[in-house]
Amino acid sequence: MRVLALMTHPDDMELCCSGTLIKYKKLGHDVIACHAANGDMGHMVIMPPELREIRINEAKKAGAMAGFEVLTADFGDLTLNAADLSQQKEIIRIIRYANPDVILTQDPSDYMVDHTELSKMVFNVSFAASCPHFMPELGPASKVTPIFYCDNYNGLNFIPTEYVDITEEMELKEQMLRCHESQIKWLYDHDGVDAVADQRTHARFRGIQCGVQYAEGFRQLIADQRMRPYRVLP
Repeated sequence: MRVLALMTHPDDMELCCSGTLIKYKKLGHDVIACHAANGDMGHMVIMPPELREIRINEAKKAGAMAGFEVLTADFGDLTLNAADLSQQKEIIRIIRYANPDVILTQDPSDYMVDHTELSKMVFNVSFAASCPHFMPELGPASKVTPIFYCDNYNGLNFIPTEYVDITEEMELKEQMLRCHESQIKWLYDHDGVDAVADQRTHARFRGIQCGVQYAEGFRQLIADQRMRPYRVLP
């Protein structure tokens, strides 16, 4: 399979679904990880142009550890807008390039506007990307694929419908997250949280729910043409 993780900021993939993506990769599937925003507002001191470069490079370094192809739509932080045609075009281009069999993305109930706008955009344009005469200059039409929404940070307003055992992937997941040094500092300075410790605690909590040591939770989009008669998650 070809798996596309369309997440918002450069560390969201590591926080929310990297264990599952590592598992896909171990099973021989192709994994493309794309962050829609470039993370340019995520620091207390570093200015946006410099931070953009830092965070894009941090994402590439993290993805390389697991053998993922890493892309960016390069939208500025706090600018995501599901109704913005130029942003829609870029996400369609990425979906058509990836030609995925499944998409993982942010949940529509997540905690900040960039996340929720991306979630809406992915739902909308993943269907549009399948229409061959809609913006054909962006590449050949892709399939209408299943979508799985990733767990929210700290799990608020999120009840998983499926779980993935990431016990064997947990150490690499944490190493990948540690590549995002600038964001770990931002989260501590801005929100007073230890992102590395929190994500391990959260994975343990989801693991308790499904009877393993560590797990990631997902909620499947239930919609016409998005369902399959077999398990899509690893």
